[in-house]
Amino acid sequence: MVTDRSDDLFHIFKEQPLQSSSLIVCWKSSDLGRIASQVVNYMIESLGGEEVAELKPAGFFTFEGAIFRDDIIQVPDSRFWACPEAGVLLFNSEEPTLNNYKFLNSILDYGERHCGIKELYTINAAPSLVSHNTPREILAVFNQVELLERFEEEELEPMTWEGPPATSSYLLWVAARRGLSGISLWPEIPFYLAAHEDPLAVKKTLSFLGRRLQLDLDLEELDEQAKCQQQQLSQLQEENEQAGALLQRLEDGDTLDEEEQMLLNREVYLKLEKES
Repeated sequence: MVTDRSDDLFHIFKEQPLQSSSLIVCWKSSDLGRIASQVVNYMIESLGGEEVAELKPAGFFTFEGAIFRDDIIQVPDSRFWACPEAGVLLFNSEEPTLNNYKFLNSILDYGERHCGIKELYTINAAPSLVSHNTPREILAVFNQVELLERFEEEELEPMTWEGPPATSSYLLWVAARRGLSGISLWPEIPFYLAAHEDPLAVKKTLSFLGRRLQLDLDLEELDEQAKCQQQQLSQLQEENEQAGALLQRLEDGDTLDEEEQMLLNREVYLKLEKES
């Protein structure tokens, strides 16, 4: 009988031991507003992140709904990057469809064994009926009461949610069972930017992480992206009377029905795709 060893679940590319590091987890399969991917990419580039390991996909993913790009199947990819000088470990992956508990424990196994992780952050997104001109907020879920009290003065709003728990919530629970503190960050984004990107929400998230982890992050590029996007949406308001009226209603604090949301989603997406 073959014994299942956690080391057998990983491809280790490089041993890069860290001490008292922070683990940041992002999910590709729920990358609304491209917040997760941009946070990972920014931190890898800014902090000199090195790819150090892969969590093997076998046993954690099915082929149902397999993604094809340019006629090539996209195999689920679950990778770790280490940023030694910053004391940060990054993990970016699809969400598992099988053996979720084992998958989430394996993430923490690697982090604790190879990088001495002491805290966990997950990056998500919360689409909302707000305007793109509304200052972004970060909703948060904590796995310890002490954390909730500690972050009362931070720019975090406790999140209330009714429905099935997200994968990030399961990960917080697994971390709590190990005595590991954890926070899920859910930056609020205008619903009509969920299918594109939201540089202001990305900046808000990176600014929080930068302060919290004492990181030197240059966010000037995000300011330029946000300025460009604001100009494109202002053009849409001027050129498209129907979309402009819906955007104005959101700025005035009104709500939109489902049909109006779908219409605005389509017009914003077409505008931003055309300009990209």
